[in-house]
Amino acid sequence: MTKSGRFMPHDTHMTLSSIKPILRTVAFILLAALLAPPACVRYQSSGGQAEPDDPYFANFPIYAELTPERAEITDNLSTYFERMNRAGFNGTVLFAENGEIVFAKAYGYCNLQQKDSLSLESSFQLASVSKPITALAVLILEEEKKLSVDDTITRYLPGLPYEGITIRHLLSHRSGLPNYMYFCEDYWTDKEGAVSNEEMIHLMIRHSPKRYYLPDRRYNYSNTNYALLASIVERVSEMPFETFVKKRIFEPLQMKNAMIYNKAAQPSNDNPVLGYVSSRLVAENNFLNGVVGDKGVYASAFDLLKLDQALYTDKLVSQETLKKAFEPQHKDLRPNDNYGLGWRLDVSDELNPVVYHTGWWKGFRTYFIRELSEKRTIIILSNTLKASRFNTRELRELF
Repeated sequence: MTKSGRFMPHDTHMTLSSIKPILRTVAFILLAALLAPPACVRYQSSGGQAEPDDPYFANFPIYAELTPERAEITDNLSTYFERMNRAGFNGTVLFAENGEIVFAKAYGYCNLQQKDSLSLESSFQLASVSKPITALAVLILEEEKKLSVDDTITRYLPGLPYEGITIRHLLSHRSGLPNYMYFCEDYWTDKEGAVSNEEMIHLMIRHSPKRYYLPDRRYNYSNTNYALLASIVERVSEMPFETFVKKRIFEPLQMKNAMIYNKAAQPSNDNPVLGYVSSRLVAENNFLNGVVGDKGVYASAFDLLKLDQALYTDKLVSQETLKKAFEPQHKDLRPNDNYGLGWRLDVSDELNPVVYHTGWWKGFRTYFIRELSEKRTIIILSNTLKASRFNTRELRELF
């Protein structure tokens, strides 16, 4: 047996072509065993269905053929993440090419005390990886001509004391608005409860917290932008943000373990995957978890792979719209570290642009990386902070 766990024949006279089917069969058996869902997996019913003639969703998950080149890649990935696991990494890892899984494995536990094992269907708080999903909700409404990204936000949020800001400024982090996580600490008194998106807006109207910059002056990453976008989606669609995203994104893509947690609507969070700020300390479910759009989405590695593949089609929005979302919005930023409409961008290689997002919130750290031309996908979801910080370029090099 090799160090990666693949069995080699004892008969050294067997040819490579004769053992390839054996290798392939054994690899699939091992992968199937790894993906067996443990007791802590929560399944959510999904009313929406993908089109019955869609072969990708009908056959999901699909595993890539174990070629010699991919065998070397999986060996490297296995060695790397086993080492990270020994250092404390706890989470799920998925590498795919053309939607076919090359490497996928769950390491560790949903609950470190109860030792309930994670699986690739375990649902993690995505933190800022929620932002591409919020941006997608906005773009769906634009394609339906219910809004324009160049509309001023006061058209939908009247009374907000900040003029000249457009939806595009929110999407690209050029609004100059202060971060709600700071001014809510100052102005929100019920720290045992939860501040909601609407209550955050009322605080902005009442107290007019000082903006950092004038609109479109410069790039300034602010979670307030995406909280306001979620509120705009609610007002335009006339339904809660969570409901809109469920009906228009999660259900059509059969993202069956995806949900949005909003503490203002549901005080307790019953998701079995807990976030840890240390090896024993569970992260606090604090009052800021009532604000969604900038965070709040829970999803599994499998859910994100389904989303990844849908974004190569017109299933949710057109490719023309997505192309605009992947265009750099900042002349003052470098091509390898820019931001579009909901996505971080590395367009330094014009032949293989990379769109991605990372996230951190209350014990969770997440990575969603998409190499567009090569159609390679990297998904890492962790529920502990130890050994969970990765360099996105190094991850791509591993692949």
